[in-house]
Amino acid sequence: MRYALAASAILGVVAAAPQMINIEAALAVPTPTILGPAITATEPAAVSYNPTSAASAVAEVVQSEGVIEKRDVPSACGTALPGGTGPFPASGTADSDYTAAGNSLRLIAQQAATPSGYDQSFVDQLGSSQQVGYLTYKILDSYDPSLCSAACDAEKFCLGFNIYFERDPKYNPQEGCANPEAVTNIKCSLYGYNVAKAAATNQGQWRGPQDANGQAFHVVITGSNGYSKQGKTLPTIPDFESPTSLPAAINAPLDGGYDTYTGMRLFNNNPYDPSLCAAACEAQTTYDVNHPASDERYSSGTYCSFYTRTWDSTYAVNTGYYYGNDVYKVRNSASYPIGNPTPPKMPSTP
Repeated sequence: MRYALAASAILGVVAAAPQMINIEAALAVPTPTILGPAITATEPAAVSYNPTSAASAVAEVVQSEGVIEKRDVPSACGTALPGGTGPFPASGTADSDYTAAGNSLRLIAQQAATPSGYDQSFVDQLGSSQQVGYLTYKILDSYDPSLCSAACDAEKFCLGFNIYFERDPKYNPQEGCANPEAVTNIKCSLYGYNVAKAAATNQGQWRGPQDANGQAFHVVITGSNGYSKQGKTLPTIPDFESPTSLPAAINAPLDGGYDTYTGMRLFNNNPYDPSLCAAACEAQTTYDVNHPASDERYSSGTYCSFYTRTWDSTYAVNTGYYYGNDVYKVRNSASYPIGNPTPPKMPSTP
């Protein structure tokens, strides 16, 4: 049994024919714990995603499963935190100055140019992105989306970014340093999927103990813009033929009376990476050879659909749909016909 696969990214917060996108199964996949840069982070971290180990883990899974306390504190704060090179709102440094309509920072965001090769996904939001596919973040010296796009272009798996102003403490808020003075950081967070306005929900937090006036430090987000890549270069995958970019996900007809659709997998703890689908496809082939299945199959990021044969782009008609009050859209769909890999070992006859 040999499989072809189709990989696509699903965006949105889309009734279902047998091979329509399995939303129940997709929603059942746990949401990753890291959806964006931590508010307390002071140094950017390197991208930790490793496609080789991720693909290995995918294959293994498929094979095995088929209020703040008030305190009066002194003012010694110690060493200043790194960063803080961004401008203040012209009206001042209070948290309300950052969110006020028409303040100088929000005007900068509204007037920012969209980088070449990107579409603007949202503009001047009061929250930063929290969504699957988070890779890393950078601290910029100026609010310039082209600097952020350059950082995204330098990351193999980056498909979108979020640039924003963040009101941060100059010193770590703690005992002896309650509600310290504020600085502004310009942050650029990178994602392995296109970014969406609906995910710009991180509106900051309160940090550390309260000062003598009952105030803790308030981290604030403002001027948050999101941009998504217009296209994606599809990688080649060993044992599979060159990929074909598709306008939508495949809805395949019956082939000689038989259903060629065999199931799906959703991977949302990784960036968009068709090699995960390939690893799952090959593992599914081996699994099915060793575990003959009934005619009825149920399977529960990157959405992978598996087929026993290839289908051309005329069958790529599933652009998304409504599911309840939510809309799901298909992006970056591609098909990978399997090549000539080493065939799976057949089970021995007793």
